[in-house]
Amino acid sequence: MKKQEQGSLSIMKIIAISIILILISGIGVMAVNTNLSDIKIMLQNGYEMTVLTSKTKVSEILEENNIILTENQKTIPDLDSEVSAGESIKITDKSYQEVQIAKISEEGVQTSLNQLLENYAPITEKIIVEQVVIPYETITKNATEGTDTTNRVIQEGKDGMKEVTYKVKYQNEVEIEKIVLSEVVVKEPVNKIVQVQKKQTSRSSTLPRTTSNVGASTGGATYKVTAYCPCAKCCGKASGRTASGTKATAGRTVAASSKFAFGTKLNIGGNTYTVEDRGGAINGNRIDIFVNTHAEALQWGVRYLTVNVAN
Repeated sequence: MKKQEQGSLSIMKIIAISIILILISGIGVMAVNTNLSDIKIMLQNGYEMTVLTSKTKVSEILEENNIILTENQKTIPDLDSEVSAGESIKITDKSYQEVQIAKISEEGVQTSLNQLLENYAPITEKIIVEQVVIPYETITKNATEGTDTTNRVIQEGKDGMKEVTYKVKYQNEVEIEKIVLSEVVVKEPVNKIVQVQKKQTSRSSTLPRTTSNVGASTGGATYKVTAYCPCAKCCGKASGRTASGTKATAGRTVAASSKFAFGTKLNIGGNTYTVEDRGGAINGNRIDIFVNTHAEALQWGVRYLTVNVAN
């Protein structure tokens, strides 16, 4: 009887040990099947922590570690991205721009960090006010009859001044756009007046005297002709596009008032131009001829020329 009881106890011990071994094996298998990854989390304040997790999605890893983002924060990579062992999650401000370094470009050349930073550089805007000189004009005035044939300056010219407000955009401290917002004349220019004496011929005493504009011709009128270029100082923009939509071209394009329709051919000083542009200061007997550079525009100055509509 005792031998039977001892045999039964031995069998029960064996069964119990087997069950324990099975449970231990199951736990080991579960531990092996649960893939834990070490992920580094870098907080915005500079604190770093490494966590062990079975999660792979950024948002789930943060939630598992009770990390809550504010509305001004973001993660790199973003919340919906997947991360694996050894990778990191960075919490930063939304204004931060991550720059990825492209190791090999399409041409097979390594791209430098400086080049990438130039491409991703933010654009800044500034409002600046500049004082711009308004050049005076020279006006000729016919003197009354007399024996003196010497030209004489009866009023010296003085440049004026205006304040121009611009909105300027910069990238990498380089100006990329400049738009005129407003112009205020601080000091009006004073025109230079030159008195011109006309020489009298022997025939002038016998023929009736007639008065005409200098440079006037049949069907034409004398216009104040200036010049402008595609720079921001002349146009307030640098697109090179005219009001009619064409590309401004030296030797062809002029800006005139609305009394001349776009496309009208004008004979100015012996050259033929096409009306393709307008301007805030271009009205009445005023015409602006397009040139390539600002230096050419300054060299042109102000001229009074006869203007005819070409046939």
